[in-house]
Amino acid sequence: MASIRDVAAAAGVSYQTVSRVLNDSPRVRDETRRQVVEAMRLLGFRPNRSARALGLGRAKAVTVVTSNTTLYGYAMTLQGIEEAAREQGLTVAVRVVESAADVHVIQAVEYVSDPSAGGVVVVAFDAEGVEVLRRLPGDVPGVAAIEPGVAAGSGRTLICLDERLAAADATRYLLGLGHRTVHHVAIPSESGTGGRAAGWRQALEEAGAEIPAVVVAGWDAPSAYEAGRLLAADGGVTAILCGNDDTALAVRRALYDVGRDVPGDVSLVGFDDVPGSAYWTPSLTTVRMDFAGLGRACLLALVAELAGDAVPEAALASPHLVVRESTASPRG
Repeated sequence: MASIRDVAAAAGVSYQTVSRVLNDSPRVRDETRRQVVEAMRLLGFRPNRSARALGLGRAKAVTVVTSNTTLYGYAMTLQGIEEAAREQGLTVAVRVVESAADVHVIQAVEYVSDPSAGGVVVVAFDAEGVEVLRRLPGDVPGVAAIEPGVAAGSGRTLICLDERLAAADATRYLLGLGHRTVHHVAIPSESGTGGRAAGWRQALEEAGAEIPAVVVAGWDAPSAYEAGRLLAADGGVTAILCGNDDTALAVRRALYDVGRDVPGDVSLVGFDDVPGSAYWTPSLTTVRMDFAGLGRACLLALVAELAGDAVPEAALASPHLVVRESTASPRG
């Protein structure tokens, strides 16, 4: 069945214009309206899912697709979506995709393809979310919170926090303190081409510093602790950038257990700036991320798309390093 984007392509207009025609908006010129209607006729387009989801220029419901609802970045993005949706008078449902396996991705896509799901926000911080985004039918209105550079060319509205630049800045900061290189403990959602690991690698390459092997931890504290134990056993490790603050906490414990001081022996940097990181001993140097702002921006972009309006520019606080007590120049 022809989609709203097929109609747009046949009529030579944007899919937002087709949405305006479906909603009988007065903002469409008569000639353009005739072109769109004729394209619908030729393609046999039936404005079922799109028209019902659009309602009177906006959905009454929004469905968020995510692989996790408890990790800090995911939870705060959900909070931002919910807060903005409440202000817009919309209800929010959450669909958790269990893995990137075909069966789970297809189930999630089928669920949000139902008109009652309304517009869709995909939290695509990981492979699960990216796969759902890739398979989302063209006539399902949707936007994504995603890493920079991922899913480019999808035709969707993609809103990002520049994790790559922030990770590069954090790495440069550590090098600027005099550390010869920086080790990295990565979280599962990271890839070699975008985000935190890529920014870390870029900064080391630019500085001509040694690029150590990435140590990958799971989302759980025990695996992050074991990653920390591995690095703690190497006396040449003097600086570590962690994929998130929870990982940094477990790595800090591993360093403590073998008698390596932070920041005297090893400087430690986290990511996300979770509540409480300023009250650790020592307080954690970390990258502050505006996840709630990201969620709000996604919701407002979706509302604009549903109404056939131009997507507003996202008003996001840029990720930035918050320097605290866990970093210092290396001894000697």
